[in-house]
Amino acid sequence: MAKKQLIMEKALELFAKQGFEATSVQQITEYCGISKGAFYLAFKSKDELILALLDHFMEQYIADIDYTVKNSKNESLLYSFYYTAFHSLHEHSNFAKLLIKEQAQTFNGELLIKMQYYDQLLEKLILSLIERIFGDALTKYDLIYSIRGLMNVYTGLLIFHNIPFELDVLARSLSEKTKILAEHSTIPFITKEVSMFIKQHPIKKEVSKEEILDAIEQKIKELEESLEKESLLLLKEEIINPSYHSAIVAGLLENIQNHPHCKWVAYLLRKYFATEKE
Repeated sequence: MAKKQLIMEKALELFAKQGFEATSVQQITEYCGISKGAFYLAFKSKDELILALLDHFMEQYIADIDYTVKNSKNESLLYSFYYTAFHSLHEHSNFAKLLIKEQAQTFNGELLIKMQYYDQLLEKLILSLIERIFGDALTKYDLIYSIRGLMNVYTGLLIFHNIPFELDVLARSLSEKTKILAEHSTIPFITKEVSMFIKQHPIKKEVSKEEILDAIEQKIKELEESLEKESLLLLKEEIINPSYHSAIVAGLLENIQNHPHCKWVAYLLRKYFATEKE
């Protein structure tokens, strides 16, 4: 296991027990069995480690939902969306619980800005889902926040209360509620203009070609020889010197999609190649 990955996994265990503030770098290094020097070679500070954990969790979460939205049929799209979102939260419930608690207490501006960035990405995905299923619905902007509200409330119920986690039932129940809202709501509160005002100051610009190449290079360094590493090398070459048929590119993206440390790169690459086609 790479040193950086080891630190992240062990630190998360400590953070889950003690919280961000109560956990020191000294405790993390002792728990990992490494020196402080080794820690600071991987992360400049504890705050940088916390942000790396947030990125790792949210990147997988957004990437999984994006993949589902793009690859599900319209008739099952709502169900697949909710199923994927809550399955990902369940897999990372320790960090999700920690994050919800810490957000209510933290004064870390960078952490809050990062969360706003990922919130914006999620809302864009939800809007694309709504438009695919319900078209240009009169209340589509209200639906974005209705869906977010349902997700937030049920996430809290599942994480902080001893409720049986029946994922299939939950996904079907929330799909039904969403359809009722979409098909019977007639009075919009959030208009397009209000939505544009809310998002008029984007948290982060679109990722550049150079940043995508840097992200690929970083993952190539981290991975051992594998199908995923070989696929990343070929995808990097495709960005630099395009020559593959779209079906080959799609196959290479499938090769890296399910690796936990490649999901975000797969997400960035899907967006990049879709833009290049336009």
